[in-house]
Amino acid sequence: MIADCTALILAGGKSRRMGRDKAMLPFGQTTVIQTLIDTLHPLFASILLSVHAPRPELGLPQICDATEAGGPLDGLICGLAEIRTNWAFVIACDMPMIHPAMIRLLAEQRAHQHAVTAIVQGHVQPFAAFYSIRCLPLLRTRFNAGQLGITSALQQLTMTCVDAADLIRADPSLNSFFDLDTHEDWENARNRVDSK
Repeated sequence: MIADCTALILAGGKSRRMGRDKAMLPFGQTTVIQTLIDTLHPLFASILLSVHAPRPELGLPQICDATEAGGPLDGLICGLAEIRTNWAFVIACDMPMIHPAMIRLLAEQRAHQHAVTAIVQGHVQPFAAFYSIRCLPLLRTRFNAGQLGITSALQQLTMTCVDAADLIRADPSLNSFFDLDTHEDWENARNRVDSK
């Protein structure tokens, strides 16, 4: 178990590019989101779902977005306000190939900063990252000012960024950061899993 941390799954998106609820797409022997939940359960004592509207079919504690169009930043803020631990591991519901070793690697970097993120192909990965509840006031200030972008919000936090040279020790393929935005992404991810 990763101590003093709650897993927060962001599952409030509308899946517009996919054209259907990507969380419930078939993946392996189950669904995309259940695959993710099964990966997280051995690592965290509690898992919380951030949702746009209640999803009783998922059977986990849930927190709804505070606004209609707040996006992922709204889900992150509401989730951090709800948890009872000092840290949250925040991941999007469409990242079913996250590797437990990757999560542990990032967890080991937590200290006194606001967040621990990965950098893949030059881009910060905000949705497979650790966030301290200490960043909540800053995130709320930005949100209330109408600054809803999660990437720009990250630039205001004190962060540890783990680069690819270290990440590949935990996941040589870096499949952990592959997300499913389109039908092609979904098929590609299924092929990657089938080829293992």
